[in-house]
Amino acid sequence: MPRSHALRKGRRSIPGHVYLVTIVTRQRHAWFLDFQHAAVACRNFYTVPLSQTLAYVVMPDHVHWLLQLEGELSDVVRLYKAKVSLEVGASIWQKGFHDHTIRREKDIRQAARYLVANPLRAGLVDDISHYPYWNAAWL
Repeated sequence: MPRSHALRKGRRSIPGHVYLVTIVTRQRHAWFLDFQHAAVACRNFYTVPLSQTLAYVVMPDHVHWLLQLEGELSDVVRLYKAKVSLEVGASIWQKGFHDHTIRREKDIRQAARYLVANPLRAGLVDDISHYPYWNAAWL
């Protein structure tokens, strides 16, 4: 049984802080191998109110999202998941999400570089410029 309820213990939403969020698809199904689904996931990082997207990467079965929070983290993630599911036409997400607060300003870009390098580490591409499903505010 998933322990998504345990992920909420101690979770605090602090407006103005930066969070690295990971959201996984249900049963790790690779929804985002489909171009249309991946495009939906990418586009919706910029449609969710109360958050500012700093960087993201869409992997075949999960997403990583670096955002500056302006509201409640759970509400922001819930809205993102709902928008993507609605456009894809299916309930695609696993319950819950993982988040990590980036506490020091100097660690934000390092977190973005780590996040964007996920397709390289996963062996999906040899050069990040060949992977279309990522973005970072510092480009």
